[in-house]
Amino acid sequence: MSIGIDLAMIWAFIIAFAVFVYVVMDGFDLGLGILFPLFPQKADRDVIMNTVAPVWDGNETWLVLGGGGMMAAFPLAYAVLMPALYTPMMAMLLGLVFRGVAFEFRWRTQKARNKWDLAFAGGSLVATLAQGIALGAILQGIHVDGRHYAGGWWDWLTPFSILTGIALVIGYALLGATWLVMKTEGELRDRAYQLSWVLLIAMLGAIGAVSIATPFLAVQYTQRWFSWPNIILTAPVPIAVAAVTALLLRALANRFDLQPFFLVLVLFALSYAGLGISMYPYIVPQSITIWEAAAPHNSQVFMLVGVSILIPLILGYTAWAYWVFRGKVRPGHGYH
Repeated sequence: MSIGIDLAMIWAFIIAFAVFVYVVMDGFDLGLGILFPLFPQKADRDVIMNTVAPVWDGNETWLVLGGGGMMAAFPLAYAVLMPALYTPMMAMLLGLVFRGVAFEFRWRTQKARNKWDLAFAGGSLVATLAQGIALGAILQGIHVDGRHYAGGWWDWLTPFSILTGIALVIGYALLGATWLVMKTEGELRDRAYQLSWVLLIAMLGAIGAVSIATPFLAVQYTQRWFSWPNIILTAPVPIAVAAVTALLLRALANRFDLQPFFLVLVLFALSYAGLGISMYPYIVPQSITIWEAAAPHNSQVFMLVGVSILIPLILGYTAWAYWVFRGKVRPGHGYH
């Protein structure tokens, strides 16, 4: 019996929310890894690590929730997407493993610290690039035959997916730089301000390049963004991006420590909204809709009960952790 609620749409929002929270929360500490080679001094690297030491592993909870929720709530989409993205997904997981292990081991050794620093930076870069490439591969379309992936092993590797990979690297690096602006002081913060200016310009260029390229992937994207009356609903997104960019430039110019990080989060949210506009109502673009991929009704109801308890708990302890470890991190004052 139907309860009159579109459970597939609810689950789509839950998974989209989990993925977005993962992107913005794990994004800035991956961004720190990407920026790590630009801070060669040991004291600076120790401070950078200590800014995320209390929270970095908890941030990955959302990746598990997003991936596990996809498998449980939309098993058909999971079964189609995973074979198409095995290579970038494995690269991402290996990168996250190297990043996580290096994060812990670099504190336990002096002799091999440089090697673990290299593993931290390399793992962060590989994981970020793989995430961006996977996103581009999904956007450009997955070859589906019936209920199965019908493409080749290297279909994920295209100029567009490389573009989205580079764009995400730039975006995460900007998140990391503005996080350092918020959490550090002195010369380290000044260097983070300088990097934020450069990375903001690069990110705006990346957003523009991806936005221009996406409509050429499929006629559906062009119709979604530029046909009448859709353009009335989609036009506010680029307008909002321009407005937030102006506020971000002002915050950087006036050296407001708190505002840049949160304004970059808003830029990510707007870009994510644009992604949702392009893809809806497909979960596998141009092939499988949200409702076609959904699990049976009873399964969705059963899982929804558990998620309605888990998500508030996760949000609660995450907010508490960030609150406890709020404020600036100074040299010699860490959590290790």
